Amino acid sequence: MKRTNRNGKYTRKTGCLVAVVLAGLMLNACGGGEQVSYTKQGMEAVKALEYDEALNCFSSAVEAGEEEQLIYRGMGLAYMGKTQYGEAVTYLEEALHSGGSKVEDIDFDINYYLATAYYKNGQLQEAEDAYTAILALRPQEKDAFYLRGCVKLARSDFEGAQADFNAAVALDGRDYDQMIRIYMALDEYGYKDAGLTYLQNALTENEKSISDYDMGRICYYMGDYENARNHLGNLKTATDYGAALYLGRTYEALGDYNYASTIYAQFTESDQSKAEIYNQLGLCKMKMGEYEEALSAFQAAMNIEDNGMMQSLKFNEIVTYEYMHDYKTAAALMSSYLRSYPDDAAAKREYEFLQTR
Repeated sequence: MKRTNRNGKYTRKTGCLVAVVLAGLMLNACGGGEQVSYTKQGMEAVKALEYDEALNCFSSAVEAGEEEQLIYRGMGLAYMGKTQYGEAVTYLEEALHSGGSKVEDIDFDINYYLATAYYKNGQLQEAEDAYTAILALRPQEKDAFYLRGCVKLARSDFEGAQADFNAAVALDGRDYDQMIRIYMALDEYGYKDAGLTYLQNALTENEKSISDYDMGRICYYMGDYENARNHLGNLKTATDYGAALYLGRTYEALGDYNYASTIYAQFTESDQSKAEIYNQLGLCKMKMGEYEEALSAFQAAMNIEDNGMMQSLKFNEIVTYEYMHDYKTAAALMSSYLRSYPDDAAAKREYEFLQTR
């Protein structure tokens, strides 16, 4: 497990722990409220994407003597949110240093985040080493194998990546989510055929046990839309989230945005908690030129608490306003977007365009 010296140089997720007494239940805590720790409020601010407010809370937590490891972990996450990955690395490493000799679950949690920060900071060898450290203590961590494989792809080590992906699959030959992620990673780096092999093997080796849902979505990623439609069409898409999502995507791939949007809309009649369904509905409506309905769909998704895809939703909302020729609103929203996501190069270019309209 990765460890650092307090006086040493600090170098998609990755420790030693000294127990520190939590002393964070303070009156007039950061952001208001009674008997709430600064650290907890800082994490709530991170969750709300209010990273500067979070850092203020964590600074107050340090002064109040709250638990160091949780504070530094939170600061690392806040700096990751601000896309200041060097600072994120510093605080996540400090979080690991703030622990004791016994490795706990939180150490693995921090090491996963640290590996992501290394990766984002261009420190690919350190990211790979972080996952290797996790696997040294937990050799059954299939996620660590998968993520290390992704880092190896970024380092142009295709054979090493493939070995890690094979190890991940060997640990669970029916984790179809993982096989799809492997396919997508290989496809991204130009190894589509190698990725398709994992999907084909999944179908071949599990032919008698695989569900219509898993068969359908694997066919979707393989580009076999007819079979994807046949298998997913056997499911209750009006109430089955996964089936609705992938059957809708299949019809989108077939160019039938009207029917895809019908599938998404029918699902929202019974369940209003799935942001990705609303997002896909919005994208279909945009393709059909129905921008008001697209905007409503994106905004409905944004109102879902902890939707997990706020960045995409905000960007899609901005693009919709552009299509509606409301450039003033689009520009104002893009300015706010870039404060939350300053490393989005495409958004920066779009903002420059909007400022000329």
